[in-house]
Amino acid sequence: MVLRLDVSPEMLQWAVERSRRGTEEIARAVPQFSAWMSGEGRPTVRQLEKFARATYTPVGYLLMERPPAEDLPIPDFRTVRDTAVAEPSPNLLDTIYICEQRQEWYAGFAARHDLDPVPFVGSARPTDPPAIVANTMRETLGFTYQARQQYRTWSDALRSLIDLVEDNGVMVMVSGIVGSNTHRVLDPKEFRGFTLIDDRAPLIFINGADTKAAQIFTMAHELAHIWAGQPGVDKPELGSLDEQVGTEDRRALERWCNRVAAEFLVPTELVPAALSGPTLTDDLDRLARQFKVSTLVVLRRLFDTGAFDWDDYQSAYVDELTRVLDLAENNGRSGGNYYNTQPLRVSRRFAKALISDTLEGQTLHRHAFQLLGVRKPATFQAFGEELGVA
Repeated sequence: MVLRLDVSPEMLQWAVERSRRGTEEIARAVPQFSAWMSGEGRPTVRQLEKFARATYTPVGYLLMERPPAEDLPIPDFRTVRDTAVAEPSPNLLDTIYICEQRQEWYAGFAARHDLDPVPFVGSARPTDPPAIVANTMRETLGFTYQARQQYRTWSDALRSLIDLVEDNGVMVMVSGIVGSNTHRVLDPKEFRGFTLIDDRAPLIFINGADTKAAQIFTMAHELAHIWAGQPGVDKPELGSLDEQVGTEDRRALERWCNRVAAEFLVPTELVPAALSGPTLTDDLDRLARQFKVSTLVVLRRLFDTGAFDWDDYQSAYVDELTRVLDLAENNGRSGGNYYNTQPLRVSRRFAKALISDTLEGQTLHRHAFQLLGVRKPATFQAFGEELGVA
């Protein structure tokens, strides 16, 4: 006799809405869904498991009487002018959970090998002058304006910044998908990055579906979180002044991180005193290429130095934000060489430590495969060879 489960239509509908995939798409993936919703049928265990996979929902949730509260495990800074954003998607939640597992493993690895704590984690306070903190960050990492002049593209600048940050003890993971699932694309309109704090295993995640120029600002913003020793998930406005938000501590910290990031990337003393292009767009594009940042950051820095009044700044900001988000829609979703992209997705520092520890017999292969998002021993071996540890 086939065991069938009682699952309320309300819970099934909640799972579909939570997945953000849409009823028709789920019905194509699970043909029995319509019958369950109408009460004409009940799912078997396997069918419910298939539905759970299709909606990115734990099976146990579907057997509950009412939907559980799903709060982010880290502080949520994704507010825009005092307005909270929507509940976190399964893609965001699962990405944070994956990164927490990786951080937990690396923290244990660091403790076993008696690695020193990363000295700058929590070394600044949100009351410190942003310019001083930004200068310390540039000197510590070696990401100076002069060094940036050698980079031809935003991608070159971002990759160099990631390498510098990792060399200084911070794991950096950049991905536009959940784990290794190319069907689960992360949405930069939901979040742009987050930070997990640990003295020996600080971690930054950057949404790789965003534009490269936007990723650089997010990276700088998350670095400010590392310096402040404050975890959180962010959606920085890439140059907004944020004067309209309240004075609550989380929002104050977010404003401070924005200002540190802007100063880190475009120091005040290097902002031109006057614009020279035929149009504002020409000046923004030219300065964005010069500093390897988003045009929104350039716009913010020009406002900071008095090039615009508030109304002109707001008008230009809205126009430029629309253009940045349009670019983000189609950026970062191409495949590329797996062995070039995977170290970015999982952090070169993390991957080298995990693979070497596994080859030494300290970590089980199945655990390492799960943390790296690989399935085949041959892929694991090739990945290690690419990193020089196998």
